[in-house]
Amino acid sequence: MLVLNSGSSSVKYQLLDMADGRRLAGGLAERIGESGGGGRIVHTSGDGGRRERTLPFPDHAAALGAVGEELRADGLGLDSPGLAAVGHRVVHGGTRFTEPTLVTDEVLEEVRALTPLAPLHNPANVTGIETARALRPDLPQVAVFDTAFHATLPEAAARYAVDRAVADRFSVRRYGFHGTSHQYVSRAAAGLLGREPSEVNVIVLHLGNGASASAVAGGVCVETSMGMTPLEGLVMGTRSGDLDPAVVFHLSRVGGLTMDEVDDLLNRRSGLVGLCGDNDMREIVRRREEGDREAAVAFDVYVHRLRKYIGAYTAVLGRVDALVFTAGVGENSAPVRAAATAGLEGLGITVDPELNAGRGGGARLVSPPGARVPVAVVPTDEEFEIARQAFALVGRSPR
Repeated sequence: MLVLNSGSSSVKYQLLDMADGRRLAGGLAERIGESGGGGRIVHTSGDGGRRERTLPFPDHAAALGAVGEELRADGLGLDSPGLAAVGHRVVHGGTRFTEPTLVTDEVLEEVRALTPLAPLHNPANVTGIETARALRPDLPQVAVFDTAFHATLPEAAARYAVDRAVADRFSVRRYGFHGTSHQYVSRAAAGLLGREPSEVNVIVLHLGNGASASAVAGGVCVETSMGMTPLEGLVMGTRSGDLDPAVVFHLSRVGGLTMDEVDDLLNRRSGLVGLCGDNDMREIVRRREEGDREAAVAFDVYVHRLRKYIGAYTAVLGRVDALVFTAGVGENSAPVRAAATAGLEGLGITVDPELNAGRGGGARLVSPPGARVPVAVVPTDEEFEIARQAFALVGRSPR
């Protein structure tokens, strides 16, 4: 299975062997369409070998052509008869696409029609699909949607308390994102506990530059922090997360900011970078330890929001069988995990300082033995989840 994640100026890719889940190759083609011909591709082979080339990428077709050349150099070209399908990450499926979908001309048109809900992402996703279809028209192309795992939200969680007619007319509701990560991690957490996903209730904290939380009951998502867009919810690297909507009116009426300027402020100049000028949690932790007040406040705001969501999702689920940290910050920042769980002993949630400080490579528990609510670190694997779902749809199932 080839997995493609196409952005406006980049394509991330992974080639996976679905017989055993091995990653055969992967990489990133970036700077697509930039003037000066400064494209770059970084390719990693299954044995860990790394190659890097600089060459012009006038469009996505040129970038995918370079991907094909790198794979061919490893004996894994796009023309390989062993290639079963191409799985594509598509950010927004609206209410129309709630499961993996075989791409047809009609499907592409419907994904395009969802562009107002994801103007920066869906057009790039469509471009990647069109390019892959042109290169291998004989191969099934499968769209896997970030929003799909959250399509099970009950109406009480999905609907905003605004005029129903207006909301329905303009598709205003909570969709949620990072769905492939939440689905993979919640299932892997159940496996770590030696139980079936249908048997456990899990809170997942996906903490990267973008961050989201989910409450998963018996393998089904019942609540998530991101909303109609990825702006709602947790404090993120550059996004504000939850905010009084009247702040927007205030900035417009009193501050004189245009809607585009407010959009830029809340999405690109807020969150951690807005609070302390840095969106790298490692740097923020270092500055905090050295007594930097702005970094300390940014860290405290970040973990305060996490604790609020852990408490809220405990109430939503009623019974929590595991709290799981994933993605870049969640997997690697012991200080964030310790601070986010501090004071939650009454909920049965705590971490063992020694286990939490350890840096294991795989899924592991960081709570004390016998803890009422196990706290786990589970590395996410969104590419494998996309491949798994796409592979199942085209009629085969991985072992």
